[in-house]
Amino acid sequence: MRIGAWMLGMAGFALVASSGAAWAQRRPGRPVRSFPSRAARPTAPSGFFHSVRALHTPTRGAKAPLDASGRPKLVLNAVYLKEVAELTAAGDEGGFAAEDLDKAAHVLRSAEGNEHPVEPRTLNVIYRIQRHFNAHEIRIISGYRTPKPDGTGQGLHGRGIAIDFVVPGASDLDVARFARETGFVGVGVYPIASFVHVDVRPRSYFWMDRSGPGRSSRERGILLDVAQRADSFARQRGDVPPPRFFIGLDVDEALKPGGRVVPVETEDEDED
Repeated sequence: MRIGAWMLGMAGFALVASSGAAWAQRRPGRPVRSFPSRAARPTAPSGFFHSVRALHTPTRGAKAPLDASGRPKLVLNAVYLKEVAELTAAGDEGGFAAEDLDKAAHVLRSAEGNEHPVEPRTLNVIYRIQRHFNAHEIRIISGYRTPKPDGTGQGLHGRGIAIDFVVPGASDLDVARFARETGFVGVGVYPIASFVHVDVRPRSYFWMDRSGPGRSSRERGILLDVAQRADSFARQRGDVPPPRFFIGLDVDEALKPGGRVVPVETEDEDED
């Protein structure tokens, strides 16, 4: 099934429990017993799991394009927009120029077409994931999401620091396991919807969410000790936690030594 068709299935995904006809047999002195029919069991849209498998399957023979130095480019394939952006990294750990950050903001825009600056550190994590799994691209399920008119909602996606994605050719659990080693990240695994969430934050937090798209969150925090160790190792490597949140600033200026960052003190939003 084509990726576009998979996205339509994702958008309309719901676990349905219908009442089903019950049967009963009366016997003297015994209560009526009823059992749900097979139709009452939760079901997924027809072809959904085939579509999930297709999204995780790499394109035959495809490889990430190389830059002038022979280093793989970061390839972001926004499957919900059917658009692809190729970004050139400054080094093996990432690092993207303002022009490429603009490309990323465009391809990661919301379904309504609204754009928001992308946190460069998030792209660095995604790039390291692509290189680690030797993937030809990263398939984006969700990037920026437009907050509500009052500025609330959409969690970290509404701040341009979170991405939901699939690495073709790799299992979501393996991707999450590698991402957790980064330090100062949020990593969520969604086994029903079949994708991984990654964001950057001052203190790592990992979770599992067995809800499907459009359903209420069923988040459960996991591996808290692993999160603490990952942050400790990151500090030992010389990494520093990212600022809590910033808005309304020039990206190039912020990336300079001593660049001005405007923090907004809010609680970390762990949910996707």
